[in-house]
Amino acid sequence: MKKLVTLVLVTFLLSISTFIPASAADTVNGEQIFSVHCAGCHINGSNIIRRGKNLKKQALKKYGMDSIEAVTSIVTNGKNNMSAYKERLSEQQIKDVAAYVLEQAEKDWR
Repeated sequence: MKKLVTLVLVTFLLSISTFIPASAADTVNGEQIFSVHCAGCHINGSNIIRRGKNLKKQALKKYGMDSIEAVTSIVTNGKNNMSAYKERLSEQQIKDVAAYVLEQAEKDWR
């Protein structure tokens, strides 16, 4: 009986673990990374270099940057005036800052 309960418990834990992301983004960490590396150009979701290419929800959607994959890609590789951060930040830090950007865009950076 004890073996059966253990087997059921292990099976249950393994089955629910497939629904939990392996490395969930940490938006608190993302906020800290953003304040150090991004806020200089993107304070409160704005853009001091190219005003229309800001981090507000409408602009992110317009330019196809409204997904974790898109934001992660541009932070990693850069584009035009946007610097690449693949040499300065880890993959997890980039995911964290991308998640933070999308979370703030949903809140209209308030």
